[in-house]
Formats: sequence, C-alpha cells, structure tokens
Amino acid sequence: MENISRDTIEDAARGDLAAFEAIYRECSGYVFNVAWRIVNNRADAEEVVQEVFLVIHRKLKHYRFESAFKTWVYRVAANSAVDYVRKSARTRPTDEYRAMVQAAPPAGPSGQPADERRIIETTRRVFERLPADQKTCMVLRHIEGLSYKEIADTLDININTVRTRLRRARETLLALRHEVLHHEL
Repeated sequence: MENISRDTIEDAARGDLAAFEAIYRECSGYVFNVAWRIVNNRADAEEVVQEVFLVIHRKLKHYRFESAFKTWVYRVAANSAVDYVRKSARTRPTDEYRAMVQAAPPAGPSGQPADERRIIETTRRVFERLPADQKTCMVLRHIEGLSYKEIADTLDININTVRTRLRRARETLLALRHEVLHHEL
C-alpha cells in the first residue's frame, strides 16, 4: 500500500474512477486478509471487502492524511468485519460447541498429520468463540503485529481498551483451551 501516492488518493477522492481502481488493486488483497482473519470464512470475507470499498469510496473525501493511509484502510476494514460478525450473530451456543468437539476424529499416534490437523481445527474453533472486538484486537496484535497504540488508532479506541480486550481474549482462550483439553481427556 506504500505504492499509493497522495495524488492518487486525492484524485480518487475527487471521483477519478481510474485512481480509485488503482487503490482497489493495491489494497484489496490486504483488506481481504484483514476481513478473513476476523470473519473466518472466505465468502463472508469477500462480502466484507465489497462493503469496505463502498465505505472507502464514500469516505475517501474525508481522509485528511493525519494517519497513514494503510492505518485508515485497516480501520475501515477491521470495523466493517467486526460489524459484519455482529450482524451475522454467528456465535455458537456452548452445547453445540461441545458437540463439535465430541464429533472430532480421535487422535492418531503423536506427531502424525491427523494430530496436527486436529490441533489446528480445535485452535480455530476456540478462537472463533472470542467476541468480535477481542478477536479483532488479537488479530491486529498477534497476526498483523501492530503495537497497542497502532491498534488503538486503527480501531479508534483508547489504548487501555486495547489492553483490556487483549487480556480478556487471552483469559477466554485459556479457559476454553482448558475446557477442550479437559473434555478430550
């Protein structure tokens, strides 16, 4: 996204479709990755990408170059993905979650690919159980590598809120991990 010049952004903000298309080409993969990590579903992530670029198209004229363009796009993408998750209400009841864990195939010999797939799948299921705001902070911190301040700026929240969400997410992940491990023994 560093290849997008200020002139391109300003031209797109004035309605130049070729400039907006250049922004889309440069940012769409990045936006998809952000969305996919939050919504955990390819089709949903593609819907979020469409929504993000509609928002960017509408709000680009309000972008004031006070933060990096990448940060601004990230904020739009993360907020859109979180809103999508909230609207979709994709949280599963605990009983359904337990049924999924019970239905998982039995573990094979240690170190076998089946074990690795089961661990990855269990980790994914546990991560999906996080509330959207906590999941977003975890993705931004541990996958994207943003600092607490960058996360706060991206999500337009207080840095202490970032710390709280990350702490709660870690506590939730540990509790769910314990529940899954206890259940599997």
